[in-house]
Amino acid sequence: MPQGPVNIISDASLDAAVAALAERNRHHLEAMTDAERVDAVAHWHDLALAVLTAATAAIGSEPVDAESEGLGRAVLVFEDAGNDDVNIHASFYPELEDLGGGEVAVTPAQAAALGLLQEISGEPEED
Repeated sequence: MPQGPVNIISDASLDAAVAALAERNRHHLEAMTDAERVDAVAHWHDLALAVLTAATAAIGSEPVDAESEGLGRAVLVFEDAGNDDVNIHASFYPELEDLGGGEVAVTPAQAAALGLLQEISGEPEED
């Protein structure tokens, strides 16, 4: 096993994860049209990135459980999408809880990440 930090959100890791999902779903993939295959691979890329992001957040962190109130994680991944475009992926643990009425229960780290995402998107902050 390699020593030191490992970049699990690398192109090679993403490619391997998408290839594993394609192999696992090969029978579905073979029955798809070309356009459906493109959509499926894009979806699997997003799934793989979400899983690898969550794994990255967990490396070197203390486990978060129901008894650790207030503790949480937010991981943002910025990925070049060609030209000047950037895809932004967010992963939260524990998952954000919808309280209804536009309210979400978050930890301080999650609130900071959501604030950054709002600032990047140009959306006005809600009070």
